[in-house]
Amino acid sequence: MDSRGEILELLRENARYSVEDIARLSDTSEDDVEAAIADLESAGIVRGYQAVLDWGAVDEDDQPVRASVELNVTLDRETSYADIADRIAKFPQVRSLRLISGDYDFDMVVEGDSMSEVSHFISDKVAPIPEVTQTVTHYVMESYKEQGIEFGDGHDDDRLSISP
Repeated sequence: MDSRGEILELLRENARYSVEDIARLSDTSEDDVEAAIADLESAGIVRGYQAVLDWGAVDEDDQPVRASVELNVTLDRETSYADIADRIAKFPQVRSLRLISGDYDFDMVVEGDSMSEVSHFISDKVAPIPEVTQTVTHYVMESYKEQGIEFGDGHDDDRLSISP
């Protein structure tokens, strides 16, 4: 892996690594790390830095309602997947949107303050889009791992041992 690829992996592992940390871990000079990060940002490869949140550890009143939504669409000669994605991605409730292979076309993650808000967003804003032919909503009940980080109480195994 080249140093740019290694820097990307380190940023993905922990976006709070300092330039000095990344330089040390990648065996690259600090100046080269700073230049590489600046290039990655200006090229639009690194689009932002976000915290990975364990919503289960937050007071219930402060937790958003999250849902994964399957979207099926029908294309015509004038409309592409990118056109539909551009329209849907503009909504602030949409946290992620991916074109995928399989039984449906898009996988969308939505957040809102309540199940009702999420449901109304999907029925009032997404479903009426002419190319959208079907939506299936799955509400997130519990998250065990996000972006490569496992959640939990820190114990490897909470099961009781059984002896004969």
